[in-house]
Formats: sequence, structure tokens, C-alpha cells
Amino acid sequence: MLTRRLRSTLPLFSRRWQTTASNNVIEPPSAGGHSSSVASSQLLRITRESALRTPGISWQDEESDHNIVGGRETRKMNLYQAVRDALSIALSKDDSAVIFGEDIAFGGVFRCTMGLAEEFGRERVFNTPLTEQGIAGFGIGLASMGHTAIAEIQFSDYIFPAFDQLVNEAAKFRYRSGGHFSIGGLTVRTPTMAVGHGGLYHSQSPEGFFMGASGLKVVIPRSPIQCKGLLLSAIRDPNPVIFMEPKVLYRSAVEQVPIDDFALPLSRAEILIPGSDLTLLTWGTPVYHCESALRFLKSPPPSLAPLIPSSLRSAKVELIDLRTILPWDIETVVESVRRTKRLVIVHEAGMTGGVGGEIAAEVGKRAFLRLEAPVRRITGWDVPAGLQFEKFNMPDAVRILDGIMETLSY
Repeated sequence: MLTRRLRSTLPLFSRRWQTTASNNVIEPPSAGGHSSSVASSQLLRITRESALRTPGISWQDEESDHNIVGGRETRKMNLYQAVRDALSIALSKDDSAVIFGEDIAFGGVFRCTMGLAEEFGRERVFNTPLTEQGIAGFGIGLASMGHTAIAEIQFSDYIFPAFDQLVNEAAKFRYRSGGHFSIGGLTVRTPTMAVGHGGLYHSQSPEGFFMGASGLKVVIPRSPIQCKGLLLSAIRDPNPVIFMEPKVLYRSAVEQVPIDDFALPLSRAEILIPGSDLTLLTWGTPVYHCESALRFLKSPPPSLAPLIPSSLRSAKVELIDLRTILPWDIETVVESVRRTKRLVIVHEAGMTGGVGGEIAAEVGKRAFLRLEAPVRRITGWDVPAGLQFEKFNMPDAVRILDGIMETLSY
């Protein structure tokens, strides 16, 4: 819809270059585009009060008198600092916990483990050879002996050599032993999603490849508070967890984060913006692109205003962050779709074989008679992420806006 309208208004853009005066001139967007940065997102909790009242937060203090919210403190952190804070808590509270991976002893390429080797010792925070299969296998062995094994795969693009260990061993470990043995102490951290210039091997989103691996959990946070709480939950969960951290958010997402030990629930989606006309479901970095799309819909900039019918600008769209990809929160999503009667799913991975297909099928089965439009998926294209074209591969705010408009107008 938006693409067709854009073609029809191209003459309006060309009139900007006419020498005669005109009241119909439409200024193009700035060089930075329409979208605001992640740092200005209204979804981030930038005050102490809002941080301490994060929905679903569960304090893990041993002392009962620490359960008073008023006595707690927060600290400004970006996402990689929140990862480091969670790992520090895990190491300090669990003597069996160890952290290992490529280059993590000096802090890792994203500095998520910076200073941990000096603080807790190099026998608990140490480097491994460049072998993802070996890292995963070593973690499975450690966890099977009762340790809390926190492994890092340096980029999720390189998790595929470990695929056999994770899918054939980690996911099936408890089942094949009849429940007698467990590797629930295994957590595999890995940076994921695009940064805008990562190219073929540093911008992939492989979460969909694990959808059929019953026995694993897959988690993707959107912000520092979410990252710390979900990571601590993943480390303590009695199942092996793959924890994927959107790398572009490591420094761009900043919040006031509680300094105490807390957890956020796995396999529970969060409704970020309530609505009644359409459900917009996503996770990770696209949460912020979706937020921008909703802002464009309600208050479009001048260059987009002619393309957005006024009848759609008052639509109330419900934005949901799925958070846990496997097993995902079917109840929250289906309940929302039954109310809104429309669903748009957004993810950076390609459409074919993506998580969105599984969600769309399940929603179609459970809420088919309530749907007033086909479930729409807005995803990366089914092509490798080319270096100079990466921006055009990702589902940005304008593509998301276009999908929302088409679904509302169906």
C-alpha cells in the first residue's frame, strides 16, 4: 500500500526542485531518516521508579527485608553492562558457575565479561579454542556433572558448528536418560541480529533454526533490564537455554537497572502498548522499529503524511514483545489476537522457515474465526545479508508501517 502510494506521489517530491513557489512542496526526510534512535525510545525505563516497577520482576534476595522496593537502588547501564552485572551475580552466588568462550577472559569482543576473570579467577572465567562445537560439548559435559556452565558463542552466525551438540545432545539429554540426568545448568549466550554493516557472517538471526529442538529454550531480550532479569532466569532454569543478545543494542539501549539480584519470567510475553485494533508481535531489536512505525501511523512526518489515510491514524495497535521464542507464550498472543482480530509479526530473520510461520499457524488454528485479515509477516528478505545492502534487508519502520496499514485496511 505505502509503496504504491509513494510511487504516485513522486511528482510531489520533484516539485521541490522547481524554481517557482509552491505550497505543495514536501521536504524529504533528513539524512538520518525518519526513525528516532533507540536511546530516545519511550519503552526504555530511564527512571529509578519505573525500573523498580518493571512488570513481572521477582527479587531474588536471601534476606526477606530486602523485598521492599523503596530501599532498592538502580544504576544507569547499557545492555552489555547489564549482561556483565548478571554474570557477576551468577558467579558470586553460585560457586559451581563458570564462564568460557572465545576471548572472554579479557572481556570478549563486546566487553560483556570485562573484569570478571580478574574478579573471580581465571579458573572460573577462561578462554577456549576457536571451536563452537567444542564449546557446546564442553558445556554439556560440565553441566552434566552439576556445574552451572555459561558458554559464549562469539556471534550467533557461528553457532551452526555447535548445532549437533545443542540439538542432538543438549536438547535430548534429560529425555534420553528417562529424567535421571540433566544439563539444566547450561546456558549458551550469543550476540545476534544485525548492526547495519555486519554482512554475511555477523548479522544473522538464527533463532528459527531451533524451533524444532524440544528440550531447549531460546530467549531474546530487548533492553538492559530485560537482559539482566531474563539472563539470570535462564542461568537458573532447569533446562538448557540459548540466550541471544541483539548486538546493536549492546550500547544503544540504556536504562536504569536495579543493582540487586532479580529475575524476569521465561516463556511469558509482555504487552508493551495496549491496543484493540491490531496485534503487532516482535522481539529483540525490531521492538524499536515497531515503536517508530506506530508513531508514524499516529503522527506521520510531513513527507509520509500524504501516504497515510487519516482514517487509520486513530487505530489502537497492541505491541507485544515475545521475549522467549521457545517455548513461546501462546496464551498471551492468542488472547490478544482474539481481541484485536488482526496480527502482524515482525522479525529480522528471513520469512521462509522463520519463527513467524509457526506463530501464524498456531494463531490460525486457535483464532481463525476471529481473524478479520490474514496474518501478515514482515521479515528480512530470503537472501544473505549483503554488506552495503544490509539496511534494505531489515524490516524497518516504513515497511512495518506499510504492513500495518494493509492489514488494517483489509
